[in-house]
Amino acid sequence: MRVMLEKIKNWLVYDADREFYAKVFPDSMSRRDLMRIRRMAVSDLPSVAAIEKKGYQFPWGEDIFRDCLKARYECWVCEERDKVLGYCIASIAVGEAHVLNLCVDPAEQGQGIGRKLLENLIESARGRAETVFLEVRPSNTVAIALYENMGFNEIGIRKGYYPAENGREDALMLALELF
Repeated sequence: MRVMLEKIKNWLVYDADREFYAKVFPDSMSRRDLMRIRRMAVSDLPSVAAIEKKGYQFPWGEDIFRDCLKARYECWVCEERDKVLGYCIASIAVGEAHVLNLCVDPAEQGQGIGRKLLENLIESARGRAETVFLEVRPSNTVAIALYENMGFNEIGIRKGYYPAENGREDALMLALELF
């Protein structure tokens, strides 16, 4: 218990220092250090829905995000100077975590935001889940590369899982064992 409290204290102190320097001396920090992961709030939903619309051809509506918050799913945003850059949502239950949605504003992709969100989500699941699962479109090669780089392995295919312009697209099923 003491070790856990010390970890929380260290994280809070570090975060407070970072927030101070980010506001007072923003040029003294790297962009990645200026990015902050925090729990999603209802007030984030318009920004999250806007990113979703830019990122996906068949986006979730704001009502689905609201339902995820109500269901107490793991809902996180990555922001920089109060601007939401991306988000992720996962359910964690009975020893499994399932990434339901992870999206980065297309204008911000390639900056490590998706990795930062996924790392946070994995840490959040550690100790509560043995495995993290997700589905990804085979056409989303950038996301697949990230997931494989993070240690995910392909475990199967879900036929016709995603809506597509001309029918349906399969999903690759990936899993990461947490030790």
